[in-house]
Amino acid sequence: MSEIEVKHLYSSLDDDFIKDIGFPGQVPFTRGIYPSMYRGRLWTMRQYAGFGTAEESNRRFRYLLSHGQTGLSVAFDLPTQMGYDPDDPWAKGEVGRVGVSIASLNDMMLLFKGIPLDKVSVSMTINATAAVLLAMYLAVAEERGIPFSALNGTIQNDILKEYVARGTYIFPPRPSMRLITDIFAYCGKQVPRWNTISISGYHIREAGATAVQELAYTFSDAIAYVEAANKAGLAVDDFAPRLSFFFAVHNNLIEEVAKFRAGRRLWARIMKERFGAKDPRSLMMRCHAQTSGATLTAQQPNVNIVRVGLQALAGVLGGVQSLHTNSLDEACALPTEETAKLALRTQQIIAGESGVANVVDPLGGSYAVEALTSEIEKRARREIERIDSMGGAVSAIERGYIQKEIHESAFAFQKRVESQEQIIVGVNAYRTESPSLSSLLKVDPRVERRQIHLVVSLRKRRNAGKVSTALSALKEAASGTENLMPLILNAVRARATLGEISHALREVFGEHDIGTHV
Repeated sequence: MSEIEVKHLYSSLDDDFIKDIGFPGQVPFTRGIYPSMYRGRLWTMRQYAGFGTAEESNRRFRYLLSHGQTGLSVAFDLPTQMGYDPDDPWAKGEVGRVGVSIASLNDMMLLFKGIPLDKVSVSMTINATAAVLLAMYLAVAEERGIPFSALNGTIQNDILKEYVARGTYIFPPRPSMRLITDIFAYCGKQVPRWNTISISGYHIREAGATAVQELAYTFSDAIAYVEAANKAGLAVDDFAPRLSFFFAVHNNLIEEVAKFRAGRRLWARIMKERFGAKDPRSLMMRCHAQTSGATLTAQQPNVNIVRVGLQALAGVLGGVQSLHTNSLDEACALPTEETAKLALRTQQIIAGESGVANVVDPLGGSYAVEALTSEIEKRARREIERIDSMGGAVSAIERGYIQKEIHESAFAFQKRVESQEQIIVGVNAYRTESPSLSSLLKVDPRVERRQIHLVVSLRKRRNAGKVSTALSALKEAASGTENLMPLILNAVRARATLGEISHALREVFGEHDIGTHV
């Protein structure tokens, strides 16, 4: 997939094993970031879920936890991701559709009702409004008397990839970077166990990038975040141990395993050589992975079970720290309870029945895997150097370079599919008539009306003076250099809505206009 020529046979002549491979738990972490890997602790099985109202998503979370899921991963709807309340005209038709609708602290309290936040790790896939959703989560813990120091989880908080691959941005890149470094600084002191960013290659890959580009563009974004934190006065070893990554897992098993191994080695070298990190934890590429939604097909959807199993196995063989497995119906709709459970069972079979978790880095030493690991690392480093020559990731994004490269890779892949050079079962080969799925999840259209009613009612009941004061203080601070997290938290406590907080920041920061940069 990365257009690396694969030899028919590899041998010990293809790599310097001792220098580059090392041992698990030791720099450069090629073979894994922990000495015992899954023999000491299995990866976290973190199924991504969320739709409709907070109550509906809460029921799905409880269902998955009851079937053995070990961590929560929250999907938010598009209005929540883009900073709009359910009654905003821009939200019409999208409330609760592709994730849960969260407009206020009240919604967040319902979302996590009955879930022990001091015992369950929670990941939130949120970027432009990450500071607001994190503040709501912290306020829920506060109301329950749970200290911030007991909270364990992750916010994605990776805005740069939104400009190139996903599109749920609000503010221009530079004020967005300020919000991210404010979160770094605040959580470093107040929420020490929280992963303040999950730098995402997943969406870059799903948009059409190759495995090499996925690593290169993700690490270029990560370099930009580290540099921004340094400029904000943060010492690298004070925040780098809480950086985490999020990657896709596609179908080419050997390439995907090599990608994870190359990524660990390359990130360790970047942090040590470029930033002078001393703490070994700062050199660790801790990552979550998700099987590829872009590879799933509406044709013969049951075949997706095989794809997901193969991809999940590649993630485990590659040494990821947590994993989400997609459901067979996700080319058509959000997963049903039954298909979500089957996707979770896929991970549980790999963990309990395959035996691969009993050996640390079971493919380590394979001539093919080691050679591909080195080749992927070399090519990714070369691409990072090209982005450096443009002034870094932010400048490369503003010039449209990364977007162009991803589009060209996506186009090249599509041409291979159309010429049948790349086989996709059920799409361009082995096609048969197959019945459509009998049961698909449908979001009740009444969800939008209910969420509008709740947010309108909230505005009538709350103390309007407190909200106005909190939002004015936030705008004033945004005009200066003060850390914005305490101001956002105060606004959330006053029951300001997500849309109101986002609009307050829009007034100061403005909105990103992609047309002026590409």
